Amino acid sequence: MLILLDIDGVMVPANNWKRPEFENDGFPKFSRKATDSLQRIISETGAGILLTTSHKSSYYVNQWREMFSNRGLKDAKIGKLNKNSTHLNRREEVMRWLEKNNEKEFVIIDDDKTLNSLPPKIKLRLVQPSATVGLNEELADSAIRILKSSKRLAT
Repeated sequence: MLILLDIDGVMVPANNWKRPEFENDGFPKFSRKATDSLQRIISETGAGILLTTSHKSSYYVNQWREMFSNRGLKDAKIGKLNKNSTHLNRREEVMRWLEKNNEKEFVIIDDDKTLNSLPPKIKLRLVQPSATVGLNEELADSAIRILKSSKRLAT
């Protein structure tokens, strides 16, 4: 099981009226609500994380693991999409990855509006937070339902 995860607008809500707080590693703090919600998704499903964020190539996977751990997400299995050297939009990046990989048990958690044009079967696996709110308990419930139903369909 896999969570295709964005950071900005999901783990770090976008508040135009204030600059985000940063951790000692120089990356913004995750919201507590988003962190707790993501931890619950991982705990209840055993899903790993595939980073789709535009920041994905700014750090090595081991650095991402340390950042997630420092922000309260322990033992998260983390991978990332390859560098977007051809400047695809998020929808194109996700579709290319899905076409190359045979992942059947996944959820996409991302606020990127290009994902609204995903093919219907894939869009059913999209959980789309408001960029100013980020991931919350209600959206975590949706993500858990998607992952658990995809597991039943895959078996």
